[in-house]
Amino acid sequence: MYNILKSAHSGWRYIVLILLVVAVVNALSGWFGKKTYTEGNRKLNVFTLISAHIQFLIGLVLFFFSPLTKLPMSDAIGRYCKVEHTSMMLIAIILITVGNARSKKVADAAAKHRT
Repeated sequence: MYNILKSAHSGWRYIVLILLVVAVVNALSGWFGKKTYTEGNRKLNVFTLISAHIQFLIGLVLFFFSPLTKLPMSDAIGRYCKVEHTSMMLIAIILITVGNARSKKVADAAAKHRT
């Protein structure tokens, strides 16, 4: 089970990374190009949000099954797995979720690219 989760978490990161890069480039081009916010933009943002949350859930399950999280905090790999990676990814998920929620609340279609 651990190897399946590890492979899924490792492979899914590329999907998340590609979607994040495409969403950011799309938002920047829409913002600086003064383009309207289309249904395609909304779908891209929702797919990015969903894929990031799936990655986080796989990582959360992996956190409890991984032998790396049982290493002591004095070990660099143990500290990375327990604290650094987990906290940075949690912050990333929070920022993605807040950005998506804020873009839903903006009334101006062109300003949605900025949030």
